[in-house]
Amino acid sequence: MQLDKLIAFHKTMGDAQRIRIVTLLASGPKHGGALAGILGITPPTVSHHLSRLKEINIIKDRRDKNTVYYFLNEDVLHYYSEALPKLISNREEEKVTDEKTVEYKKILDNFLSKDGRLKTIPAQRKKKLVILDHLASGLESGRRYEEKEINEFITKFHEDYATIRREFIINGIMFRENGIYELNPKELWASIE
Repeated sequence: MQLDKLIAFHKTMGDAQRIRIVTLLASGPKHGGALAGILGITPPTVSHHLSRLKEINIIKDRRDKNTVYYFLNEDVLHYYSEALPKLISNREEEKVTDEKTVEYKKILDNFLSKDGRLKTIPAQRKKKLVILDHLASGLESGRRYEEKEINEFITKFHEDYATIRREFIINGIMFRENGIYELNPKELWASIE
């Protein structure tokens, strides 16, 4: 959505008479004279407000002989009414995602040496899950690994391959059957939060 259209919507709807017109049209179509009578304002004033509402596509009109009836365009009204909260919540989600990325990077920087090896296995669960997630990202989804292959993979990062291999299983990152290991779908992994 264009930000200019959202701003125009809110500017136009910032008038009490226009809100009243929209409210009246919500109960059904009306012609300009009827709106002027109900609102107690002059027909030219109603025409001015109607033209402003038409500019932002909130109302539609239909001619019936010599009379023009105005209808509320509810889809557009709902769209613009919900657009600002969605825009804000999307920005909040981006902000949270950015904060998580910074936090995860900080954890990785604290526990990994410059060559990518694990200095120590974190004791705190959240930090441990971040590290396990990072390590598991080097494994192929759908591939079946023998225990020896998993041990060799883990040894690139830390000498205690048995503990890390066990943590992969405990936290649902990997599945083991008959000495064969396979990555689980991410949905099955223990949640970091």
